[in-house]
Amino acid sequence: MSGAQNPGRPAGQDPGTHLSVVRGDPGPEEVAALVAVLTARARAAQAAREAEESARRPRSAWRDRSRLLRRPVHPGPSAWARSFHPG
Repeated sequence: MSGAQNPGRPAGQDPGTHLSVVRGDPGPEEVAALVAVLTARARAAQAAREAEESARRPRSAWRDRSRLLRRPVHPGPSAWARSFHPG
């Protein structure tokens, strides 16, 4: 595959070249365990980045539940009318 066919991967690089064994002879289970750990860490890092990004975004006023609460009633003229009607 070339870079033009798959834009996410550089030209001349197949999926098996991202991980290479430098020393030893790991079995298929060991390689699978390593890939699982690396995948889990990458997903956790991505989730942390997304959570940080969503925390920076301003919250919509539509999602603000404090607007559902009634304002406190203070004694004074027409306080009886404000005790029933919100706002």
